[in-house]
Amino acid sequence: MLTVGQTFLALFLASAGWAVWKLWSILTRPYTTALRNLPGPPSSSWIFGNMKTLQEEEESITQERWAAEYGPNITYRGFLNRDWLWTLDTRALNHIFTHTAEFQKPEETLRSVVKIVGEGVFFTQGELHRKQRRVMNPAFGPSQIRELTSIFVEKSIELRDVWEKQIGAQNVSTRIDVLKGLSMMTLDVIGLAGFNYRFDSLSSTGAPNELSEAFQAIFSPPAKLSMLMILKHLFPIFDIIPDEQSRRVDRAKEVMRRIGSQLIQEKKAQIQHELAANKNGGGGLERKDVQGRDLLTLLLKANMATDIPDSQRLSDEDVLAQVPTFIVAGHETTSTATTWCLFALTQAPDVQAKLRAELLAVDTDTPTMDELNDLPYLDAVVRETLRIHSPVATTVRVAARDEVIPVDKPFVDRFGQVQDSIRISKGSSITIPILSLNRSKQLWGEDALEFKWVTHLVPVRL
Repeated sequence: MLTVGQTFLALFLASAGWAVWKLWSILTRPYTTALRNLPGPPSSSWIFGNMKTLQEEEESITQERWAAEYGPNITYRGFLNRDWLWTLDTRALNHIFTHTAEFQKPEETLRSVVKIVGEGVFFTQGELHRKQRRVMNPAFGPSQIRELTSIFVEKSIELRDVWEKQIGAQNVSTRIDVLKGLSMMTLDVIGLAGFNYRFDSLSSTGAPNELSEAFQAIFSPPAKLSMLMILKHLFPIFDIIPDEQSRRVDRAKEVMRRIGSQLIQEKKAQIQHELAANKNGGGGLERKDVQGRDLLTLLLKANMATDIPDSQRLSDEDVLAQVPTFIVAGHETTSTATTWCLFALTQAPDVQAKLRAELLAVDTDTPTMDELNDLPYLDAVVRETLRIHSPVATTVRVAARDEVIPVDKPFVDRFGQVQDSIRISKGSSITIPILSLNRSKQLWGEDALEFKWVTHLVPVRL
């Protein structure tokens, strides 16, 4: 039997061995990775690679400049000189997205997010993700989403009234913080539509909201990115070292867990009461019967349905993880996209005039989903906004094994050889350039950066 000293010595040697192996793999990676034959910019730092250059400019601008210089398939260096693939080749991107077992979401990112919000549907992979999707699908059907329309409309009108009040109070030209207003509005919407919770961000009382403050504490970026934060992101062992950021997140997580658990228990009790009071229940709730005003109620009803096996049901922990997931998915992305849409309209007066005419032809301030769907020019404006001002500029995948990625067009590698595929090593990261793809002149023409495709997107009515 090992003594305490021998145990500590064994742990130390094992840790030291792992550290040496990890350091060796980092140092030799640039010379062994299959991506080394791709063209791309030289690494400017052994520690930060090309990351500082990327942070100095807006999202995707740097990679687009590199692509113009080196071609559509390039490699660059991330933190600790890790190799990254960046490609605009549509066949390569299709291969990556359709081979989910071979190209997965980054473990470090998933670990960091799951550590904060739990295993929500957007942050899981494999069988757990499929299990969550099976249960959640009935909650996101067309008829269920249709029921949420009035929440969006009501909160939009409330924001309009807030802005009108701000303008009227000044009685002169007034500068309005559009992003801030839209961010408050979308938070109110996702609170009501997601789990029937009132943030009341647009309320004139300005009373603080405990859940809103917890959410802001978790997802507000730190004033300065420390080396310890980077190490915690890459190496879980550093999580044992507390810092102010981790303590703030832990306090916020406790608030979110407490309120989320309370919401779930209240809604489960309400559903049970409805089932007991329903004289025509006929033996319980089935997935086809799932109805409700908020997504969490719909999810709980779907999870409690009698026509799904117990093995496919979500635990309360899985359901709880969806509460912050709803907020993450529907808050800043929606407000950012809408802000860009309003900006784009200011730069395209003709588009703005046509859209205004279509909207003013609707004879109500509270349109239904069917009435909104019957506005083709509005739909085209939204689509063009998402093309040229995508709120999510990139996403990331990691090669789970050595792989050969086919390409649509052959390219010349770093050594002047023509290649008809991209060879990638296990562990290499891949940037999926959503915004760059949407702005590609090769795909959209020389005027790809102009907000002008609206006319082409409007369907012709016969």
